[in-house]
Amino acid sequence: MKQIEVVAGIIMDNDKILCVQRGAGKYDYISYKFEFPGGKVELNENGKEALRRELLEEMRLDIKLEEMEHFIEIEHEYKDFKVLMNSYICRVENPEFELLEHIDGKWLLADELLCLDWAEADIPIVNVLIQRGKYGCYI
Repeated sequence: MKQIEVVAGIIMDNDKILCVQRGAGKYDYISYKFEFPGGKVELNENGKEALRRELLEEMRLDIKLEEMEHFIEIEHEYKDFKVLMNSYICRVENPEFELLEHIDGKWLLADELLCLDWAEADIPIVNVLIQRGKYGCYI
């Protein structure tokens, strides 16, 4: 089974977290699901570099490498492929972004995250964010 290395950004504006919705895609089980923005790690990139590139390409959101802090690593197996996903907390001063690859984007508090239909690989991140959000500490 093919394994894909990906990154996800937990983009934070004060206490709100950016959630984006995928459009229709190759796999129906992740189409129209919410996720944390990010994408595939390319050859000769580390996780932070890949996330910075993906956020610029998909949202015109510029996050500096030094403003990213590793959050958690997830391994998830879908029906057709496996995902190894590293996530990073990224704080923004300017919450403006453009949806170039996604169909929707929402800023939510941690305790509101479960109201969305999440891609399975992102659910562990959601659960940790909710738990840590109860204590006011995401990192």
